[in-house]
Amino acid sequence: MTDADSLQSLPDLLEPNLSVVFCGINPGIRAASTGHHFAGRGNRFWRVVHLAGFTPEHIRPEDDYTILRYGCGLTTVVPRPTAQAAELSRSEIELAGNAFRRKIERYAPRHIVFLGKMALSAISSTRDIDWGRQTEPFGGARMWVVPNPSGLNRAFDLDALVTAYREVRVAVASAA
Repeated sequence: MTDADSLQSLPDLLEPNLSVVFCGINPGIRAASTGHHFAGRGNRFWRVVHLAGFTPEHIRPEDDYTILRYGCGLTTVVPRPTAQAAELSRSEIELAGNAFRRKIERYAPRHIVFLGKMALSAISSTRDIDWGRQTEPFGGARMWVVPNPSGLNRAFDLDALVTAYREVRVAVASAA
C-alpha cells in the first residue's frame, strides 16, 4: 500500500445551481492530504481564477470553500488521489464518468469547466477535443475545456491560462 492509497478523497465544493463548476481530473496528493483543492505548490489555479476575474482576491488553498461565495464550485471526475493524473488509467476515468455526469445533473450548474482534455476525452470517448466552449452540454450544463493549471503543464504559461479562463468568465457573465 502506498501513501496515496491511504489518502481520503477530496470533498467537493458544490451547491445547487452554481454559475460555474471547475472540474479537475482527480485530486493531487497534497490536495488530498491537506483536504484543500489545488494545494500543490506548483498549481496555478487560484492565481489564474483571480486574474481571470472569477474572484476579487487571490484565494489561498486553505480557504478554498470561499469560492462558493462567487458562484463557483470545485469537483473532480475521479475521486482517487494521485501524484500525477497520468497515473490514472483511461478505464478508471471512463468508469467514473457516469457517476460524475449524475453529480453534475444533480447540482445543475450553468457551466462546467473541464481543466484539461484528459478526463473529458475518456468519459466521452472522443479524442479530438478543442479548447474553449464545446457544442454539446454535459449533464445539462454548458461545457468548456481550458488548459489544466497544474505546474506540470508547461505548455501554457500564466498569461495563456488567464486568457483561456477569462474567456469563460466573460461568457458566463454575459449569459447571466
